[in-house]
Amino acid sequence: MDSINAIVLKPQLHEVLSLVKGFRNGVVYGTKIRFPHALVMTLLFRTGSVQDKAVAILKATKAHARGLAFFVTIYKSLMLLQRRISAEGKNSDLHTFVAGFVGGWFVFGEKTSVNQQIILYLFSRIAMGLVNTVMKAGDFTAPPNSFALFAAVCWGIVMVLFRRDKSVLQDSLKSSMTYLYEDSNHWTSLKTLLWHNK
Repeated sequence: MDSINAIVLKPQLHEVLSLVKGFRNGVVYGTKIRFPHALVMTLLFRTGSVQDKAVAILKATKAHARGLAFFVTIYKSLMLLQRRISAEGKNSDLHTFVAGFVGGWFVFGEKTSVNQQIILYLFSRIAMGLVNTVMKAGDFTAPPNSFALFAAVCWGIVMVLFRRDKSVLQDSLKSSMTYLYEDSNHWTSLKTLLWHNK
């Protein structure tokens, strides 16, 4: 084991092994994030046999883990390549954007339910990050109740979109909102009022 440790700790292998570990971390993190989510969502909302549900859970978990693993590998590989061909011998923000762009295009460019959830998650975090960047750059402080105002505007807009034309909303959001706001208008007995939705 000491001889293997000596090999993996060689400085000249660090860049290549960081790609291996990045791939590994993508698989592990994607599995940790997606498996519990897929398990809960499948048990709560999916119909079908136990086998069908198990396959759906494993398929979603594999897609998320595979996507993150390949994105990390592409991103880190392109950063390494750009650093090596750069006159300065270091990465720039442009290198970072290009590596992220290429990885995003090839790994997450297909519109699947898993990719869509990942991209929507990223988009919301990017929006908050950009707001925080502007506030830091301008030395702003958030006004009182700014998050409450943000939450209120978000909910106001989504409710108008849902009421006017719910087809414009993402499928899982539309389904959740239908369950909450429309299905609650219908029941045929005490059982479907309180125990079962339909």
